[in-house]
Amino acid sequence: MLRAIISDIHGNLEALEAVLSDIREQGIQEIYCLGDVIGYGPNPRECIDLVMQHSQVTILGNHDQAALFDPEGFNAGAERAIFWTRSTLESGDPAGNERRWEFLGELPRMRREEPFLFVHGSARNPLNEYVFPEDIYNQRKMERIFGLVDRYCFQGHTHIPGVFSEDYNFQSPEELNYSANLGETKALVNVGSVGQPRDGDNRSCYVVLNDHTVTYRRVAYDFEKTIAKIYAIPELDNFLGDRLRDGR
Repeated sequence: MLRAIISDIHGNLEALEAVLSDIREQGIQEIYCLGDVIGYGPNPRECIDLVMQHSQVTILGNHDQAALFDPEGFNAGAERAIFWTRSTLESGDPAGNERRWEFLGELPRMRREEPFLFVHGSARNPLNEYVFPEDIYNQRKMERIFGLVDRYCFQGHTHIPGVFSEDYNFQSPEELNYSANLGETKALVNVGSVGQPRDGDNRSCYVVLNDHTVTYRRVAYDFEKTIAKIYAIPELDNFLGDRLRDGR
């Protein structure tokens, strides 16, 4: 069964529309979203609406939660973006906004479908823990995380795609030739980011899961259009647009 797994849209409508188009072109009808639908980007309402329409399963991300409650541990720019996002979701379109808040408020922190676990951050802390490529050198951390994974865990949050193996190795999509077969050993699969890639490639990133084969997809989109929208909103730092050009 073909399944698209997306994450970290961050209010980037142009990126999300491009990814959804790519998914449709492959005939994929099942989409899982690993959270952070909003935050940073200029189109939170439109992105929530598209995820509500197209995603069969959506997981709560830390930016989604921050909009619902209060941002904790966010830098100043991310915090300002969250407060702007919240005000946008509270202004105009009362019926639509109520529907969007209810959607965000009902999102689970994880989903298990053996042998798969789906989270935003990590199996140990589904909402907030980052698992970076360099964590392969932190054996204690990786042991604890892998100890909570039955077989395969799909995650986002870092915006850096790639596969962690149980022998503390990390391979980027390029090193995998954009495809990985999930075998008998445990694996953590970071699906990358739709709306704010940070691996030096400014194209959106997501994965297609076909049985036990993971294929990474990179999708170009009109990031200059997104950048112009960010520049036009005083509450959103220009850096949030600039970084889209470089995928950083």
